[in-house]
Amino acid sequence: MPLLSSRRAFLAGVSAFVVPLPALGETAPRILEARAGKTRLLPEPAAATDILGFDDANSPPGAVQTPYGPPLRYKQGDTLAVRLVNKTDLPMSLHWQGLRGDNAMDGVVPLTQTPVASGASFDYRRALNDPGLFCYRPSVFPRTGELMGRGLKGLVVVDEPTPLISDADLAVILDDWRLDAKGAADGDFANPAEARGAGRIGTLLTVNGASAPKTHEFAPGARVRLRLANLANARIMVLSFEGVTPYVIAIDSQSCDAFVPVRQSIPVAPGARFELMFDMPAAGSAARVILRGAEGRDQDLLRFAAKGDAVPVRPAIKSLPQNPLLPREIKLAESKKIGLAIARDSGAWTLNGAASKAYGGDPLFRVKRGTPVTLGFDNRSGVPLVMHVHGHAMRLLHDLDDGWEPYWRNAIVAPPGKVKHVAFVADSPGKWALHDDILEHEAAGVATWFEVT
Repeated sequence: MPLLSSRRAFLAGVSAFVVPLPALGETAPRILEARAGKTRLLPEPAAATDILGFDDANSPPGAVQTPYGPPLRYKQGDTLAVRLVNKTDLPMSLHWQGLRGDNAMDGVVPLTQTPVASGASFDYRRALNDPGLFCYRPSVFPRTGELMGRGLKGLVVVDEPTPLISDADLAVILDDWRLDAKGAADGDFANPAEARGAGRIGTLLTVNGASAPKTHEFAPGARVRLRLANLANARIMVLSFEGVTPYVIAIDSQSCDAFVPVRQSIPVAPGARFELMFDMPAAGSAARVILRGAEGRDQDLLRFAAKGDAVPVRPAIKSLPQNPLLPREIKLAESKKIGLAIARDSGAWTLNGAASKAYGGDPLFRVKRGTPVTLGFDNRSGVPLVMHVHGHAMRLLHDLDDGWEPYWRNAIVAPPGKVKHVAFVADSPGKWALHDDILEHEAAGVATWFEVT
């Protein structure tokens, strides 16, 4: 099936966003169809891999041929309008990772909506008040891991009113796939050992649906805006930059004061998004983004070659404006304090000492709108957890004092045997999911919810 020009440009990675912005005042929804298809993830003679993917309804008839849906790009203040059409045999929804508020449009089955059945459709419409990098994906308990693991995921970019100046705007989906030598996907998405352990870790690392590493060429001195999203089911990625000095300008869709990370490395958990800027080195030089592995088994994910005529020296990299819609302070002394002890009892996950009922049980807590909340994630298991609070942005509190990290998060990593505290203002009414973004853990019961009235 021929690919849309926007899809080709996205997967190529250069000039990544050529999708037309919606016309001002446009109300017709963009139609995304979830379909079965094939894609070549391993070189021949391996066979193409059976996948599920999102595609535009105006694509030619036939199955999707690439993983991941088309990128959706808007400006801050636009309205997102998407119609999901389910042409698979599985239940479906669309969750908008990182978008705050609007509970009815959060796309979490069974908490905020019923599943979109085979042959049915559902319209999502929501205001885009925050700029940033987001993603769209199904959230259908307990099958989210299978749906995402087969390729159902994509990116949303909401541009700030005055974007930072750059010479290249590069969006990257990092992922892994569990394949055999013949290119077939491992269909065991309910493996008990993975639900108890680290989750489903793939055997093939990909960058925008192609085997890593991916190489790009830019002019010497060119300024690159790199938008990274880890959309793997379970792999926590520690990424290091060599050959350039990266400045982090946004994390999990929210801007922060630009900073160079310690050891030029960032920990990117499943579902996390980082935006960075850097200037290319001198002609003939190269840079790379490295996935750090255990016992020194590192792997290049991205390579950047400086070729061509040098561009003029750019001014210093600036910070994006802070989001005025987020609270300037969180009154921790007045917050509702909630503890969540997460453990495994004979292999089954428990929450606060009881068997998990996930989204079917009582809420973990209820608060009135505007209440500050402090959550303590007590990880009593032997594996890392990636705890995600839907609909809100939160601060990671310091372990040893009353301060917090100078950035906002949707999810935080709770290491085994550790307690991590976060704080946020519960400013959006509705029933909100709270779960582990390692999707095999969520399916096995590391999931609950809270209500804001």
